[in-house]
Amino acid sequence: MQLEAVIGLETHIELSTKSKMFCSCSTDFGAKPNHHTCPVCLALPGALPVMNKQTVEYGIKLALALGCSIHSVSRFDRKQYFYPDLPKGYQISQYEYPAFTGGTVMLSGDRKINLTRIHIEEDAGKNIHGAGADNHSYVDLNRAGVPLLEMVTEPEIRTPEEASEFLRRIRQIVRYLRISDGNMEQGSLRCDANISLRPKSSGKLGKKVEIKNINSFKHVEKALKFEIKRQRDLILGGGTITQETRLFNAHESVTYAMRSKEDSFEYRYFPEPDLPLLNIAEEWIRKVSETIPELPDEKRRRFAEQYGITDYDAGVLTDLSELADYYEACCKKGRNSAQIAHLISTELLAITKKTGMEFSAVKPEYVARISDLIDENLISIKIAKQLFPLLFETRDDPDNIIKTKGLIQISDSSEIEKIIESILEGNKGNVEKFKAGKTKILGFFVGQVMKETKGKANPKLVNRILIEKLSAVSDEFDG
Repeated sequence: MQLEAVIGLETHIELSTKSKMFCSCSTDFGAKPNHHTCPVCLALPGALPVMNKQTVEYGIKLALALGCSIHSVSRFDRKQYFYPDLPKGYQISQYEYPAFTGGTVMLSGDRKINLTRIHIEEDAGKNIHGAGADNHSYVDLNRAGVPLLEMVTEPEIRTPEEASEFLRRIRQIVRYLRISDGNMEQGSLRCDANISLRPKSSGKLGKKVEIKNINSFKHVEKALKFEIKRQRDLILGGGTITQETRLFNAHESVTYAMRSKEDSFEYRYFPEPDLPLLNIAEEWIRKVSETIPELPDEKRRRFAEQYGITDYDAGVLTDLSELADYYEACCKKGRNSAQIAHLISTELLAITKKTGMEFSAVKPEYVARISDLIDENLISIKIAKQLFPLLFETRDDPDNIIKTKGLIQISDSSEIEKIIESILEGNKGNVEKFKAGKTKILGFFVGQVMKETKGKANPKLVNRILIEKLSAVSDEFDG
């Protein structure tokens, strides 16, 4: 029996508001435990919630970006469950009447993942287990009340790789919209994955298992791959799947049972009596729509068309909105936009990945100048590769670095000719091989010239003069 996975994601997006959802406490990450708390988020008697307007605006932004329906009236509900990280004993969320429904997220290959809804809710605090020498559990309520958007997909994801790509797309979009930093390590973006297996092409859904609080792209893939294998082995072995909630152990790359999976009725939802209905007027939506920037897919297409760059380079350069802005700033200063794209995606980003430094440490005009120097045959690509680390190190402009480091390209044909003649004289055996038709030996001679000139020789001149010299030798041999 061939089985296929059916996966749905519940993605929690922590919003970058300055204050919490229903009180004025700070949302800054990294404060001392329980430092950002007040009577509202501690659920002290008599404390009442007041809605954070920016939370709703951020929700409208995301809904517009993903083509969701925005409802003029929605309602907050109380979701009842009892854990130490929820002082109230319930979470203020949306259930029956969410603010946003529908919408789609596009994956590669024109794969469309439909959304069920996006609703607004508050985050819970954080339980820390075994944190002390006494092996007790502790609760940090700094995160309690931080505003979230929860995005629920239809069960249309089929592979762990698609699940990972979905999350990457969401992180990219929320960063473009500047509504969340999308930092998975800090919990700003995390997901619960619902997964079941069924006979391939069957319309019936199997019994689902939920994997809670996954906070990295790799962990999502590993957790789902493990769970697919576990469920497949169980089904094919004649066993039955238990509807349950499981956790992922990143060290062992396995999931393990946490508790039986709750159904919605077990949360005993009922309308939140301390908050009025949420009204979103058309005028409010229109004003928010005017703040929507050019989104990643649009920008990627425009870059490929406007700047004549490869789809790969366009994808790399539009991954971050800040990087896309940086590239366009470079193009305003330089002539060759395709070459600038290649230099950024290969040289500049390689250094930032290796060192952790910001690409913005190098001025856009410096990248443009290196591109222009290559076009003017004043430096080679090899010299350009040497320049980029020096740009980060010195923060100086390329012309000064070239001058002080003696990196100017050798473009004097008579000087290169002398070097080539000397190399041919010292490698008569390889010259004979070239005469015999082994033309690939040309690469050896180019390498020797570059070695002799420390990579400073103009490669176009080197190739032209080498071909002329070796061809003359071959003609003489044929005669």
